[in-house]
Amino acid sequence: MSKIRQVEVFAVAVPFARKFVLGSGAVGAPDSRPDQAAAVIFVKLTTEDGVVGWGEQRALPSWSYETAETMAVIIRRHLTPILLDLTPFDIELFHQRAAKRLSPAVSNGFPFARAAVDVAMHDAAGKLAGVPVHALLGGKVHDEIPLCSAIGVGDQDTVRDHAVQSSDYAAYKVKIGGDLDADAAAIRTVAEVAGGKPLWLDANQSYRPSALKQLLDRTRDVRTIHCVEQPVPSTDTLAMARLRGLIDLPIAIDEGSFSAQDLARVIRLDAADLVVVKICKSGGLRNALKTAQIALSGGLEVLASGLTDCGIAFAAALHVFSQLELALPAELNGPELLSDLYVEGLTITKAVATVPTAPGLGVQVDEERIRAEAIELAFK
Repeated sequence: MSKIRQVEVFAVAVPFARKFVLGSGAVGAPDSRPDQAAAVIFVKLTTEDGVVGWGEQRALPSWSYETAETMAVIIRRHLTPILLDLTPFDIELFHQRAAKRLSPAVSNGFPFARAAVDVAMHDAAGKLAGVPVHALLGGKVHDEIPLCSAIGVGDQDTVRDHAVQSSDYAAYKVKIGGDLDADAAAIRTVAEVAGGKPLWLDANQSYRPSALKQLLDRTRDVRTIHCVEQPVPSTDTLAMARLRGLIDLPIAIDEGSFSAQDLARVIRLDAADLVVVKICKSGGLRNALKTAQIALSGGLEVLASGLTDCGIAFAAALHVFSQLELALPAELNGPELLSDLYVEGLTITKAVATVPTAPGLGVQVDEERIRAEAIELAFK
C-alpha cells in the first residue's frame, strides 16, 4: 500500500469578485489588502508512488478560531509526522491519532486544519483506487447539486443588485447583521426579487432572542422565509432552545455545532430544527456525514454550506452532499463570490453543480498558480 511521503502547505490570499460581509464580520472584497490570517490553506500530499492528493480550507477568524498561521503550524508541525506513517486510505486512523495528539477538548480540535488534510487524503485515495471520492463514501444519490446564492450584509442597493444578478439560483441565503432596520429592508428587498423562491436567513450570531423576535415580527408578511440560522452566540445553546418557544420560524444551528457529539447535545436540549453541515468545521468528509446521520436520526433536517471554497473544497462538498437529501439548495458560494477558482473540471450550469465522476475529487488543480501566489505567513 502506497504510503504518504511528502506534505506541502501553501497559504494564498485568494481574491474576491465582490464584497462579502457576515453578521460576525467581513470575509473579503475586491482590491482589498490581503489578510494573512484569513488566507486559504492548500495542502498537497504525495505518495511513494507519486500519486498526489490536494486539500483546501479557508481560515476565517471572524467565524472560527483558526487562522492561516495556526493551520499551517498545526499541519506542518503536528499532523505531518502522523501522515508520514500512513497511506491515504488510513483516514480514520489519521483522525484518531490527530485527536490524541491535539486534544479535541469540548468539541473538534483544529477541525479546519484536519479537514484540509482529510480532503487531500480522500483525493489521493480515490486516485489510487481509480474511483471518485463519492464512491469511497458509499456512492452518490444525486448527480447534480442545486446552489443557493449568498447575499451579504450591505446597503439596500447592493443587496438588490446582488439578488438580481443571482436570478439563476433556486434559493437565497440572506445575511443579517443585527441592525433591525437594515435587516428588515434586506429581507424585503431579496424577497421582492426572488419571487416565490425560499429565503434562508443567517445571522452569524449577531442577534439577541428578543431582537430577533422583533425582526421576524416586522417581516411576518414575507411568507417565503424558510428558516433562520445561528441567530445567537455559538456557545449559548440554551438561548437557541428559548428561541424555539419565542418564534414560529424553524431555527438552524451552525457555529454552535461542529461535531456529531455537539449536535447530539443540541438535539437533547431541543435547541434546533435544522443543522448546517460543513466539511471545514466537521474536520473532514466522513465526520460531516456522521453529523448528518445524527441529524436525521434525531429528526433534524440538513442544510449544506461551506466557507467560500476555491474549488478543491467545493468539489469535496459536492461528493459529500451528493449522498444527502437537503432541506434547501447548497450554499457553496465560492464560484459566486470569488474572482476565480483554482481548479478545472467543475461543471456549473445555471447555478446547478454536477458531481465530479473522475478519480479522486475529479478536478485538476492549478498548482502553478498556487505556488506563484503563495505568501509567507508572519509568525511574530
